[in-house]
Amino acid sequence: MLQNIINTNQKSPSKSQNITKPNILNDEIERYLTKVFEQEKAQSGSILVSYNPFVVKKIAGYLSGKIKMPASIGIAGETASGKSTITMDLIDTIESFATEFNIEDAITRVNTDDYYFDRSEMVKAAGSFAEFAKNYDLDVPQALELELMSKHIKELLSGKSTYLPKYDMSGTAIRHDNYTFAKPSKVIISEGLFTLTEKVRDAFDFKIYVDIDEDIKKERFYIRANERGLGDSADHIYANANEKAEVHIKPCKEKADIVLSGSADRIKYKNFLNKIIGIVQEIYFS
Repeated sequence: MLQNIINTNQKSPSKSQNITKPNILNDEIERYLTKVFEQEKAQSGSILVSYNPFVVKKIAGYLSGKIKMPASIGIAGETASGKSTITMDLIDTIESFATEFNIEDAITRVNTDDYYFDRSEMVKAAGSFAEFAKNYDLDVPQALELELMSKHIKELLSGKSTYLPKYDMSGTAIRHDNYTFAKPSKVIISEGLFTLTEKVRDAFDFKIYVDIDEDIKKERFYIRANERGLGDSADHIYANANEKAEVHIKPCKEKADIVLSGSADRIKYKNFLNKIIGIVQEIYFS
């Protein structure tokens, strides 16, 4: 897979000595990653819409050990774009690799949706979440305490444990503060509508935007709306989400290091990620 890196390792007296030459290793990994990204982008049904070449250099820095800090990943996109599914597949893939090779504290998730402000009293007053949603806009960054989210991510990146909030998505609009204990890890990952908006995006080393075709997005949204019992309010919520996305979410695409396709086959995401993770396996565990 990485013949140049393998050859470099073989020429070195030991792997530990090779790792002390991060510049050589970094350059080899960067060349390999560039090939992987370009091959994926050229495929039919690619997961990649676009990417900034600098992100390849940055990934190589982390994989080679040239950059020794933990990495934070922010994933954003419109409603029903597939960002949550992509995030969970990424987490599952990394955790499986970490389990196989006994890597501790591999990844920690910070869920953007958990930072919605508690509006449970307003839901009670309205009589239902559906009625509440008609008069309260959940599709703007101001509906979330993003400053707190940024603080928590930066604490984790600095090596500090913290307690994260938990928002009840079942329709109560309750937020439980100091609910989930989070340990610092090698990768901190977050996803949500507003993950790359102004108040929080500087907390991320890697910014990913998930793009989606309108027809697929709409179909997914109404399936979810039916599951949540939104009833007649679904049309209003969908229209408002699209309107606010034009202002608050779509511009984040221009700030992203990588733009992914939200309609690509899930297997392709895992295969692509495994090619990157395979570098870690070959260098450090072969």
